[in-house]
Amino acid sequence: MTIDSLISFRKELHRYPEVSGNEHETAKRISAFLAKTSPDLLIESLGTTGIAAVYKGSKPGKRLLIRCELDALPIAEINTFSHRSTHTGVSHMCGHDGHMAILCGLADELGRKRPESGSVVLLFQPAEENGHGARDILNDPRFNDIKPDWVVALHNIPGVEMGQVIVKTGTFTPAVNSILIKLTGKTAHAGEPHNGVNPALAMADILQELMTWPVPDISDPNFCLVTPVYAHLGEKAYGVSAGEGEVHITIRSLTNDGMRALEAKAEETVRQIAKKHKLDVDISWTESFFANINDQKMVQWIAQAAVTEELDLNTKPTPFGFGEDFGLFTDRYPGAMFGLGAGTNTPALHNPDYDFPDDLISIGIRVFSRLIRTVQHD
Repeated sequence: MTIDSLISFRKELHRYPEVSGNEHETAKRISAFLAKTSPDLLIESLGTTGIAAVYKGSKPGKRLLIRCELDALPIAEINTFSHRSTHTGVSHMCGHDGHMAILCGLADELGRKRPESGSVVLLFQPAEENGHGARDILNDPRFNDIKPDWVVALHNIPGVEMGQVIVKTGTFTPAVNSILIKLTGKTAHAGEPHNGVNPALAMADILQELMTWPVPDISDPNFCLVTPVYAHLGEKAYGVSAGEGEVHITIRSLTNDGMRALEAKAEETVRQIAKKHKLDVDISWTESFFANINDQKMVQWIAQAAVTEELDLNTKPTPFGFGEDFGLFTDRYPGAMFGLGAGTNTPALHNPDYDFPDDLISIGIRVFSRLIRTVQHD
């Protein structure tokens, strides 16, 4: 398959984006492509809409899982090129279309020439953006048939020189979780607020307390970010003292253990404040992302692959700040995530004018192909 064919396929995926958990047509396109490469095993509807293609070598060896993402974002695209999104309010503004194209190119190579030993699993994962996809894949009983020895994934990184391979040992992306706090008091007349219980002061106390926690320096081992993302109190009824309020806050930590400690601290703090203000409280969490903790050996292999392919290597001193649910894989299996520079003039991820740079497709294939050979010969 030519690189031009892969670029055309990437643009087709870009035209028809689907949000997390609804990647049905995208999955059909990927499955049809993979079937032409005659994998030794093709698992469909894995963890809802996921797909896994397995290519086995003739000799025993390690099983390497390489993962990409199927889902798009609920963002309206403002680009005007011919392959712009045809789905209103939905677009591939994170480059998952390009990540899929890279793995499809890899599938084409593996279909023509199997690995010498071991096996390679190409995993097309749903619902990365909301943090549900990795969990659903790992909880699917059929995942036991493809349990890996090693896991690896990449993400394109705008603002970095085109094709630069970005590696980091340890935390690559932080743990992220969002707490949803619902407070219930008692509604009253605005002229008689003492006859009710208004959550406003408790909401203010919660925000003020949690906003004392941040350690914004990402190079600090105690790094923590606390970001208020949503708040609602009562209704636009000016004769009414509100009886209900809601606050959503996103928290970040460098490690999964650090996140568990922050979660427990947040829940205890919120319950104490609610009790102080005589409010009932309901706490839940959403869009949880484990930290990507990169294995040192896999990072060395990725770096070796980049150098062998004569690509520029960037050893990053600090983690990225975004969440990525591949962290659930690196929590259970040794592996790593790495970055591919998407160019200094490429719009940032999740911007409405972003588009995956097609020059990265061949580069991503080269790095993964070399990495497969490196893992085989370990």
